[in-house]
Amino acid sequence: MSSQISRFPVPDLASLPADVRERIETVAAKAGFVPNVFAVLAHRPDEFRAFFAYHDALMEKDSGLSKAEREMIVVVTSAANACEYCVVAHGALVRIYSKNPRLADQLAINYSRAEITPRQRALLDFAMAVSLDANRIDETQFATLRSHGFSDEDIWDIGAIAAFFGMSNRLAGFIGMKPNEEFFLMGRLPKAAAQAA
Repeated sequence: MSSQISRFPVPDLASLPADVRERIETVAAKAGFVPNVFAVLAHRPDEFRAFFAYHDALMEKDSGLSKAEREMIVVVTSAANACEYCVVAHGALVRIYSKNPRLADQLAINYSRAEITPRQRALLDFAMAVSLDANRIDETQFATLRSHGFSDEDIWDIGAIAAFFGMSNRLAGFIGMKPNEEFFLMGRLPKAAAQAA
């Protein structure tokens, strides 16, 4: 692993605790590469474990939010926080889950003009409010989300994802974490064409 993806040392896979190494190997087997966030955060194994436990609790559970909607939150709030890693990496997931190769770029530039539903616009408006000025959220925003069919548990998920990735954006920023090259083409072309590129 190259240290060019971080301002901090990036450990060799063989030197890592078994559980951290196994998690990275599992992700690499599924993705076909090691996403840099795993390599970089492995520098501090206890924090790696805590980060990915909370990540998985928010992003991998059954929820009233689709996988695409969860990733849309990440892209929009990460763009507002100027986090290159998260916009690029999670933009790839938006493209894959939404099956829309244009959507991630639209969201990163101006989500209010993106190819989204009114429900998704309300979701992203709330996520941005959490990301930029959470202390000003009031019952009006909750009522708007409820009018679009979101439950209180869904609203917690929207806010928690925006808040968690606000922290993630700031980590990526001071660490100087760079996105993997593989993310740039994911979901833009049919899988066979992307692998040939």
